[in-house]
Amino acid sequence: MHIKTTKCNRFCLVASVTNQEVFSRPEAQGSFEALFRSFDPEVQFQYFRSFRRVRISFSDALAAAEARLRLHKTDFSGKEMRLYFAQSVHIGSPRLEPPKPDKQFLISPPASPPVGWEQSQDAMPVVNYDLLCAISKLGPGDKYELHTATPTTPSVVVHVCEDERGDSSAPDDSDQDDKPRPQRPKIIQTRRPDYSPEGEGRM
Repeated sequence: MHIKTTKCNRFCLVASVTNQEVFSRPEAQGSFEALFRSFDPEVQFQYFRSFRRVRISFSDALAAAEARLRLHKTDFSGKEMRLYFAQSVHIGSPRLEPPKPDKQFLISPPASPPVGWEQSQDAMPVVNYDLLCAISKLGPGDKYELHTATPTTPSVVVHVCEDERGDSSAPDDSDQDDKPRPQRPKIIQTRRPDYSPEGEGRM
């Protein structure tokens, strides 16, 4: 909501009273109200004890101005009394407006997206053919530096694993397929215990 303070209310004064007797004793209230009734017999009072304020509504703006001129910062029951013109507050809208729908689609569960919103397309994957070509030319034990080290970042190096057999004269995969492979050990299932109806219910 948009709140805006407008000009002063020329028919209303707000009195700042520090004397607590004005809010509790009828005699003190009568003396306080008599000060303002001398300027306007139809004046009305509203007491706000928690704020130590009294709202004084006049029927004539000139009477309110004269009362403020003569009674401001005067002594009342040994305490200083101050008078101010009330402020009128203008509220831009009587209803509480909903939030702007710019980012409502980001909440969970998602709401309807705003007008004009479109789903972004995924970017095509980038294939570094130079890197693939360099790696394909590497042999066992070779390495290829992808990123050179800097004072703040380490280098990135690809190492090609060596041949596990360690012998280049070893037969190829075709020769390995001709040889009989060792049989895997057979898993023996656990034998089920014997069941006898006579033994049912015995401990």
